Amino acid sequence: MRHVISAKAFDRDALLGLLAEAARMQVALGRGGLRTQDGKVMAALFFEPSTRTRLSFEAAMLRLGGQVISTENAREFSSAIKGETLEDTIRVVAGYADVIVLRHHEVGAAARAARVSRVPILSAGDGAGEHPTQALLDLYTVWREVGRVEDLTVALVGDLLYGRTVHSLVYVLSRFSGIRLLCVAPDVTPLPADVREYAAAHGVRVEVEPDLHKAAQVADVVYQTRVQKERFASAADYERARGQYIVDRGLLSAMRADSIVMHPLPRAGEVAPDVDDDPRAAYFRQTHYGVPVRMALLERSLQAQVAGEPVWSESAEVQ
Repeated sequence: MRHVISAKAFDRDALLGLLAEAARMQVALGRGGLRTQDGKVMAALFFEPSTRTRLSFEAAMLRLGGQVISTENAREFSSAIKGETLEDTIRVVAGYADVIVLRHHEVGAAARAARVSRVPILSAGDGAGEHPTQALLDLYTVWREVGRVEDLTVALVGDLLYGRTVHSLVYVLSRFSGIRLLCVAPDVTPLPADVREYAAAHGVRVEVEPDLHKAAQVADVVYQTRVQKERFASAADYERARGQYIVDRGLLSAMRADSIVMHPLPRAGEVAPDVDDDPRAAYFRQTHYGVPVRMALLERSLQAQVAGEPVWSESAEVQ
C-alpha cells in the first residue's frame, strides 16, 4: 500500500487526511515549497500524452526539494518499442528512482507495475480504467470551492464510459454521505455498470438525467468531460456522442450562483470559452490544485517507503 493505483483504496479517513495534508502543502507553496524530499528522485513514465498530470507531478516533486527524470512518450521513446515488457521496464527504473509515476494505455497497467516494483507506483491513469490522483485533486477542488464533500449533487456530463477521471471520482465520492450523482451522457457513453453498482453499494443515489439544463439547476457541481475520440472503436459512435452536451452561457443561467463547473481538461468544444470568466468556472483553478495534492501524495508515499509501512487503508474497499 505504498502504491496509489486505485481510488478505491482510500477510505473516508484517508481522504480527509489527504485533504488536510494538501491544504498544508498549498500553504507551503506560497512560501516556495518544502525541502523534505531533498535527494529523492521521481521517475515519470508516460506511455500516453499528458500536460497537466505530468507537469503537476514534476512541479510537485521539485517543490518538495526532489529531482525528476522522465520520458514523455515512453510508448515510442523507451525500450517498449523494442518489445520490453512493462514489468521489466519497472524493475529497471525502480533502480534509478525512489518513486515512479506511471501513465499507461492499458487498463490494469498500474497494478501490474506495483506487483514488481520495489518503490512506490503512483498511477497517472491507465487506459479507460482509472485516474486516482485526478480524482483526489477533484475532491480537493470540491472541498475548496464548494466548502464540503458531503451532501452533494454532482452532475457527471459527457463521456462517462471511457472517462477514467469520472470512474475514480465516483469511487472517492462514494466514501461520503448524502451523495447524489446525475449521469448526463450520450447513449453510447453511459457510466459503466460496475462503477454504478459500486456507488449504489455505498449508498450513493445514481440517476440518469438526459436533460443537462435540468441537472444544472440542482447540481452543486457540473463535472463536464471530453468525449474521448481516441478510445472509440467506431467513428460512427464517436460522431453520435460528440457535441451533445455543451456548457455555455445559456447553461450558466440555469445554474445556481453557488455551484461550480469542473473539467479535467483538455476540452474540445464541450465548454465554451466565454464561460471562462464566470467565477463558477473552476476548471483552471482545479488544474492548479493538482500540485499541492500531488505533493501530499508524494510526501506520504516516500515517507512510507522509508518506514516500510502502508500509506492508505483498503479496509473499506468492496471487492
